[in-house]
Amino acid sequence: MATTSPNSRESPYAGARLAVLGVLAVMILLPVTLPVTVLRGLVQERFGVSEFLTSLFMSINMLGAVIAAPLAGALADRVGRRRELIVAALLCDALLLFSLTLNLPFGLFMALRFAEGAAHISALSLLLGLASHARGPAQRGRVMGLVGGGITLGVAIGAPLGGLIGGNDPLAPLYAGSLLVTAAAALAFLLLEETGGDSERPSLAKIAADLRENPLLLAPLVFAFADRFTVGFYTTTFSLFLTRIHDFSPAAIGGLIATFMLPFALLSYPFGRVSERRVSRVGMICSGSLVYGVATFFVPWCPLPWLTPLMLSLGVASAVMFVPSLLITTDAAPPEIRTTAMGAFNAAGSLGFILGPATGGFVSQWVAQRESWEAGYQAAFGVAGVSEIACVLIALPFLLRLRRRGLTT
Repeated sequence: MATTSPNSRESPYAGARLAVLGVLAVMILLPVTLPVTVLRGLVQERFGVSEFLTSLFMSINMLGAVIAAPLAGALADRVGRRRELIVAALLCDALLLFSLTLNLPFGLFMALRFAEGAAHISALSLLLGLASHARGPAQRGRVMGLVGGGITLGVAIGAPLGGLIGGNDPLAPLYAGSLLVTAAAALAFLLLEETGGDSERPSLAKIAADLRENPLLLAPLVFAFADRFTVGFYTTTFSLFLTRIHDFSPAAIGGLIATFMLPFALLSYPFGRVSERRVSRVGMICSGSLVYGVATFFVPWCPLPWLTPLMLSLGVASAVMFVPSLLITTDAAPPEIRTTAMGAFNAAGSLGFILGPATGGFVSQWVAQRESWEAGYQAAFGVAGVSEIACVLIALPFLLRLRRRGLTT
């Protein structure tokens, strides 16, 4: 059994205070998928744009995230004050979400969506950085499992909730998201405590040098990229596939996405605890990714009665691999740049999320113009599944090197 480290005994994060980290993760992530099931009304029909441009709504915010995440992490490692930075980022995010409900030209609408992504990912990266210091190494698995579970629970709840509240008004999910993020800012201000107070505050030049001196940090970043790349297919292409091929309602689409996301969320904490014991984190991330990749490949080929069990298997595989990817990032990073590393992890994931919806929309539309929409969606999910499998083959040598150096398990 893992023993409590001195660091964990001194931490203000125990019991209910630790649970606040998970609650905030839910509140920050829930607005991300609130619009997923109403994309046609929110973007395509509202602005009269193509399916490809509709898919870009779920990508353009991640472009802002790619730029902002590592900068926010580096700023936090340089000056500390993660709590204040989290509150500021959340208030900006709330204001930007509300601005998306205004009567705007499509170009300005997408520019504000870009800025909203930067604010959102800054808050998330800072929360992950704070969480990575909340307990000592022996208990870090449960902390990251709790926050990781909160992240995925927020995503899981967002899709069906967005379908319910956006059935009559596609702007309703944006109003709800703005209110929720405002509440998250208040909760963070009242209940968060700073962590890592005794850590060195390196200069920006030292942060950059530390990143260059730790190239094996790229290994978990490859998984972050591939995982979010495929998730991008589920937030956009999957929704459009179910609408066009099977005539699913927004609520039904949200329910099926929740079938994938809920086991992902609920099992993240248990698998985080498992990772604290003598179980290989490298083995967990690679085995989970392989199962996830194969299942993703077969999504558009799956008969409808088997689609729910397939989505459940995707959720379990995701839980197996997600928390180890967070932990390997913290394992590989020196403590003084850990928030920067988490920002880089989110930046890599955001880059994947940019390319995922865009690739899914492009491949499905390109193939559909030559064959059929059914063939288009089969090709799109084929690309997603093969990409996840290729990720394991690319990253495995680097992960094994981390194990040989004793940096992870």
